[in-house]
Amino acid sequence: MAGYGGLCLRGLRLWMRTTHIYRGCSGKNLLPKTPVEEKPRQKLQSTSSSNANEDPNTFRRIRRISVYSLVVGSLAGAVLWAVYELGKPEMDQHGVPIEDQFSGLPWVREFLERMWHSLQYYQKMLEEPLPVKLLPDTLPPPYIQPPYTLVLEINDILVHLDWTYQTGWRFKKRPGVDFFLRKCSKYFEIVVYTSEQGMIAFPLMDALDPYGYISYRLVRGDTELVEGQHVKKLQNLNRNLSRVVVVDWDRNATPQHPDNTFVMTRWLGNDDDVQLFDLTAFLELLASKNISDVREILKYYNKFEDPIAQFGENQRRLLEREDKTTVKTVQTQRYWTTRLLGRYRGTDN
Repeated sequence: MAGYGGLCLRGLRLWMRTTHIYRGCSGKNLLPKTPVEEKPRQKLQSTSSSNANEDPNTFRRIRRISVYSLVVGSLAGAVLWAVYELGKPEMDQHGVPIEDQFSGLPWVREFLERMWHSLQYYQKMLEEPLPVKLLPDTLPPPYIQPPYTLVLEINDILVHLDWTYQTGWRFKKRPGVDFFLRKCSKYFEIVVYTSEQGMIAFPLMDALDPYGYISYRLVRGDTELVEGQHVKKLQNLNRNLSRVVVVDWDRNATPQHPDNTFVMTRWLGNDDDVQLFDLTAFLELLASKNISDVREILKYYNKFEDPIAQFGENQRRLLEREDKTTVKTVQTQRYWTTRLLGRYRGTDN
């Protein structure tokens, strides 16, 4: 009987284990936990913690590689751009490459050697001081040297930087520029002396002066920076200043030579402007009179706020005076003609 009871007890315990009801009323496990259930959890926790430690390192590594790649790519692109820009041949006005000593070489060597030559040229420009003579010596006979030198600022005298919805930013050509350059080239050696940078000024003058009326071009590198102002040093022009006329809208551009400057009103892009035509008349009159020292005339006009307007007023007064003189002369001629004819008639009678 006891053996039967023990067998039943063993069967009950086995049934309770298989049906998972081996728990007491207090909620405590009557059987100890098996470590089998904890192993996957521990493994998952260890995996997540290792991923958490590896993710920042991986992100830093990717970011470092990206930055290095960007820097190296930018440097490579800059080098290739410099090789192309400094190594390409110069073009003529029709866009045809001009042959030089590097033409005919393999194209890689041609670009590299031309680039090296350009770098040496720019290095020499930076190392050498500003030349004392900005212009070459005057032409000796039998070559024709214009008697006067006309120095022009290009910004707001010949062109104006303008913006519209249709065109965006562009340089607008002043009315009468072609007429002005053509007429003045007969009496003046035309020099553009601007505070604009050469990379902007040179292409602009190529488009502005297709016929070559402008003899020389001087840009910002030929000026002197004084208290933030680019000053034009006329004493370095290698010309007789008594025959140099500077046309500018800024009096501070030539502070050392105010008597050589003819100050005009700054052109702001209006299409009804006619001041270049009046300036042409003034310069032609100045040159035709063979003035020995133009500074005396320019000093007189510098006293006025608008010298061009004053010149026009002086011309109007001169024409009125000439008209009155002409009328008076005609009246005098008629009087004497009448007297003479009357005398002759009286003699005939």
